[in-house]
Amino acid sequence: MISNKIDQGLKGSPKIPGDKSISHRSVIIPSIANGKTEVKNILKSEDVVHTINAFKNMGVEIIENNENMIINGKGLNSLKEPKSEIYLGNSGTSARLLTGLLSTQKFNSSITGDKSLSSRPMMRIVKPLSAMDAKIQTTNGSLPIKINGQNLKSKDIEIKIPSAQIKSGIILAALNTDGKTRIIENSVTRDHTEIMLESFGADINTYLENSKKIIEINGKKEFNSNKIDVPNDLSSSAFFIIAALINENSKLKLNDININPTRNGILIALEKMNANISYSNKRKINNEEVCDIEVETSNLNGCELDSSIAKLMIDEYPILSIAATFASSPSVFRGLNELRVKESDRLELIKINLLKCGVKCEVKDDNLFIYPSNKYRINDKNITTNYDHRIAMAFAVLGTRIGPLKICDSESIRTSFPTFVSEFNSIGGKVF
Repeated sequence: MISNKIDQGLKGSPKIPGDKSISHRSVIIPSIANGKTEVKNILKSEDVVHTINAFKNMGVEIIENNENMIINGKGLNSLKEPKSEIYLGNSGTSARLLTGLLSTQKFNSSITGDKSLSSRPMMRIVKPLSAMDAKIQTTNGSLPIKINGQNLKSKDIEIKIPSAQIKSGIILAALNTDGKTRIIENSVTRDHTEIMLESFGADINTYLENSKKIIEINGKKEFNSNKIDVPNDLSSSAFFIIAALINENSKLKLNDININPTRNGILIALEKMNANISYSNKRKINNEEVCDIEVETSNLNGCELDSSIAKLMIDEYPILSIAATFASSPSVFRGLNELRVKESDRLELIKINLLKCGVKCEVKDDNLFIYPSNKYRINDKNITTNYDHRIAMAFAVLGTRIGPLKICDSESIRTSFPTFVSEFNSIGGKVF
């Protein structure tokens, strides 16, 4: 894929796809509820399709109609032993959430993934589940894994790594475990699982205790179906927001965007950078906060972000680094260790590719320093992505200012935003 420089600005209202995190949960939770759930605006990316196929493989009736679905759930223990290994492609969310769910089933199962997913750490979910007596065998701490489904024991589980995937995997296991499981969370993480389960009437309660979030789940309590209208994805919208901010004569409106406060760090960061962003039509859909966002070309300042904000926006640092490239002063982003265990070592790839594009930057420990300039000279137009969709889209946005850039392995974008190129070109982009 080639991303080229534009000269007329970006204008319009691109269609942002449904939220990826919520889309996964919109398949998983209705599949173990009782009754038919209608799901609207679900993201049909490769990652979510792998989740859908996993539940079809376990006997769940799922009727698909473009971005809408009907899922006929039959309860916590209604899943059937899969006819084959559960292949999840590149989806870390699917792998970690399903590991928790499958650990309590009455059958054995195996989870596999592609090369990228098979290199990502799984012990972070296996260890807390093992504390509940789960029987899970990994391959050197990663996929493929084998899960011996059985009854688990309710426990108090403290999560030290800030990860919604770990938390959600434990919650899904606790739903089908006798007794009360308490999850103690030391850091803020996305709370989509708790929100959706509460809307379905599951026996789950959250509260603060000594500045820590406590999640209590009373297991073996069935819950019923509910309608789901998936809001549009803030992480996906960030590529369009920043493309408009850094290109002259640009103005975009993005509708129905999820601004859940456990993941809105990108908006906080951009406001610190003097971005011209406004919000309207704020409301709640299925208890998720949603609004419309308008953004215009801005004179950005650099900023310093400490590690606490990384918990609210870890996926957005690749595209935020592009905004920092065109700021009027340096930026420092601290505490980015989790970027090293995503679909790729994103921290290293940000540095490598910015340097290829003539941007002065450096990584010290897990901190990223970016020193903007008035002019950039491309040293190597071939952007290395290691099949990481967010690296690919971030540097496609950079191409709008300094291109042409060749985005290698750009097909990875299908994992989260299949219509990225067509939507980007519809507002004035030059990607082909």
